Amino acid sequence: MNRRGFLKVAGLSSVSLALPDFVANNAGAARRKQVLPNLLIIHTDQLSSWAVSAYAGQLTKTPNYGKILVETPNIDSLAKEGAILYNFFTNSAVCTPSRGCLVTGRYPHDHGAYRNNIEMNRDEVTIARILENNGYETGYAGKWHLDGTPKPGWIRPERSMGFSECRYMFNRGHWKKIVEQPGGNPEVSPYKVIGNTKTFTTDWLADKTIEFIEKSGTKPFFYMVSIPDPHTPFTVREPYMSMYDPEDMTVPNTFEESPATGKPKRGKGTDSVKKNKAHYCGLVKCIDDNVGRILASLRDKRILDDTIVIFTTDHGEYMGEHGLYGKNQWYRTAYRIPFLIRWPKKIRAGTVVEQFVTNVDVQQTLLGLIGIESSGREQGRDASPLLRGEEIEWKDQAMVHHSSLESAGIFTPKYELVLKANGRHMLFDRLKDPEQTRNLCGNTEYRDIMRGLAARIVEHNIAVDAPAVSWLKQQAGTI
Repeated sequence: MNRRGFLKVAGLSSVSLALPDFVANNAGAARRKQVLPNLLIIHTDQLSSWAVSAYAGQLTKTPNYGKILVETPNIDSLAKEGAILYNFFTNSAVCTPSRGCLVTGRYPHDHGAYRNNIEMNRDEVTIARILENNGYETGYAGKWHLDGTPKPGWIRPERSMGFSECRYMFNRGHWKKIVEQPGGNPEVSPYKVIGNTKTFTTDWLADKTIEFIEKSGTKPFFYMVSIPDPHTPFTVREPYMSMYDPEDMTVPNTFEESPATGKPKRGKGTDSVKKNKAHYCGLVKCIDDNVGRILASLRDKRILDDTIVIFTTDHGEYMGEHGLYGKNQWYRTAYRIPFLIRWPKKIRAGTVVEQFVTNVDVQQTLLGLIGIESSGREQGRDASPLLRGEEIEWKDQAMVHHSSLESAGIFTPKYELVLKANGRHMLFDRLKDPEQTRNLCGNTEYRDIMRGLAARIVEHNIAVDAPAVSWLKQQAGTI
């Protein structure tokens, strides 16, 4: 979808489901003769980098200031035995558009699901479609959030976008208890109801993933499990709910700042953020334990080293930074997110990737790593040489498309610039001001820097035919 056809989003459901010829033709028998790896993506919802111990120790100048609040040894093992990406960004810090970027390699306005609860274009060529047509068994369990407004919206096969095994794939929701129903869709409980070791959502989804792995045959598989935690509500089954002491939690230096007035908050608030953070850590620990179970199932089946395993999320959680909870504001924590990957056949243990990689790069990167041709519609870059330790020319920048369509931004190693249609731009020096407390957009000493970064934002949006181009040009011209 380009900006000229953007307002026709309501007509997307009428788009033909016919696949492009390159997909329909499968890629040929020669391609399938090679030994193809399995692919497993473990995806979470609203997980900040500070909550993964492989990242936490590196974040010394931002929350939690180098302190590890929750140990995640199973997630960390992917980095120790594979690669960790220290500068991985989402292109949009809200669930739906971020997920669309991940599975299509295209920016939000082009895959169609540019804000929450809008369905993705029906003609998108997902990585599942490509792998399915190259001989893979495909499956998905958990939150999808790319099928519009239905809630839970259990996904039917004709709407699964290439994920053949989709019985446990639902559109959206954050329930804490799911019970399978013979002959029908699983049953979800009200949010306040917490499941046990078999029915708590994270445990239940891990079980479904393990079942898929155990029944897999001689064909390679691609499975994606999307755990809807540690997103709100911050509740988890015991022993995790009481595992962490609120008094051990770190409060962000910027917590007392009000996003509305810029003045310090008065009265209570610190106790609340500590309590929420402790419960959030419990949610993460539950996820890590289940990642361990999933990895064990691959190991028991003796296919762990034949499987590309990825752990990532859609966006981060502010957890009190700048007085905020949630995501989709313009501060770093929601955008710079975890991405860890293991495949010893191509990725050396302990690989660290410092270059900027984003959600929109994932589809091309994985296909490049496997050795399967991409669709040709992707808008990102193939970062597989970086994972293999090869030196290539690479521009360190992450382009961001806000779900409002009224702001757009860029992250570089030194700066973050946000342009807004209302003219209230934001410029941060990421090195001198890592907690983003000083907006430099009104400082004339930075005018040339702003102009250069603004030109890059405009150039990018023109290149991808984004709907924000017209106002971006106007605003860039006023700097």
